[in-house]
Parts: sequence; structure tokens; C-alpha cells
Amino acid sequence: MFGFTEEQVSNFGVTFGLAAFIGFMLFIIWNLARQSKAGKLGTFVLFFVLAFGMLGFIAKTIIQWAMGM
Repeated sequence: MFGFTEEQVSNFGVTFGLAAFIGFMLFIIWNLARQSKAGKLGTFVLFFVLAFGMLGFIAKTIIQWAMGM
């Protein structure tokens, strides 16, 4: 596709596509906290609990970059 290999397209999609998806999910969490009037502690708990899974993906990416994989 346009001179790119399947691996390059896949890598781009995983990197930028998932980053955009994570950003959208953070917006949804923020909107949920705002609409439910959760307060500062409630907003922190929502972000901590619901965004904890995203932290694993980000950590995996950083570890792969640090190890040169």
C-alpha cells in the first residue's frame, strides 16, 4: 500500500491508532467524572482504576524501546 510493507503499516497502526484510542478513552473517563460530579478524589479513583490497563501497554512499549526490540 503506497510503497509501505505490511509490517510498517501495522507498526504505524499499533503506535498511533492505539495512542489515539487511549486518548479517546481518557476523554471518556474525564467526561464520566464530570457528568457524575465525582469530585477530586472520585475523579482520581476513576482515572486510576479505569486507566490502569493502559499503563501496561505503555510500559510494554517503553520496555521494548529501552531493550532495543
